Amino acid sequence: MHRKLTITVSDEVYRGLHQKVGRGEISRFVENLVRPHVVDESDLLVGYEAMAADSEREQEALEWIESAPDEGLEP
Repeated sequence: MHRKLTITVSDEVYRGLHQKVGRGEISRFVENLVRPHVVDESDLLVGYEAMAADSEREQEALEWIESAPDEGLEP
């Protein structure tokens, strides 16, 4: 889920963001800069490790990935 956040920056920073990052990419740029400072990625890693340890779920995912695009569709 994403939330909208309004921030205030100087005109100089605003113009620089548009020139260097590009319109429509500023949110991603700012999130990538800020994330390491505010999000504890270890919680995410623990979740991924738990999912990977679930061999049944991993097998189902592998089977799904390897299935043909039209497999299971009726003519």
